[in-house]
Amino acid sequence: MALRMVDVGPGEPALTTDVAPLMAALRPGLGPAAFAAFAAEAHRQGLVFTAAYDEGGRCLAVAGHRVLATSRGRLMFVDDLVTAPEARSTGVGGRLLAELRERAARAGCVRIELDSGVTNQAAHRFYHAQRMTVGAFHFALDLPAGPAAG
Repeated sequence: MALRMVDVGPGEPALTTDVAPLMAALRPGLGPAAFAAFAAEAHRQGLVFTAAYDEGGRCLAVAGHRVLATSRGRLMFVDDLVTAPEARSTGVGGRLLAELRERAARAGCVRIELDSGVTNQAAHRFYHAQRMTVGAFHFALDLPAGPAAG
């Protein structure tokens, strides 16, 4: 299956019609308005959405990613990677991740990093099959809701 990789930015209709529905499958609590606000703010912070389209123009997978300078070296951080349920186990996610690997190498990154929920066993199998390793624990501390920084 031929795939076309397309970066989808703010203000583009595909952000609403293609990216948002796939992101909702991964993040059900992120409704349309919240997604639009998140996408706009995250884009200003360097987030890029790359979508994988089939020959018929269907969006089959999306990755949100950004390049970061860290004390561990320059890396590509993948905030989200989601494949449409009907396209899972067809190689689409692997091909999207391969695209990200190429982009990361061109950007001078030393690695790709991402977080995956501890209960998402299917994703873990996929990442291990892509030769990714568990390199760290990600710790979190919820804070009380307060005014958003702007």
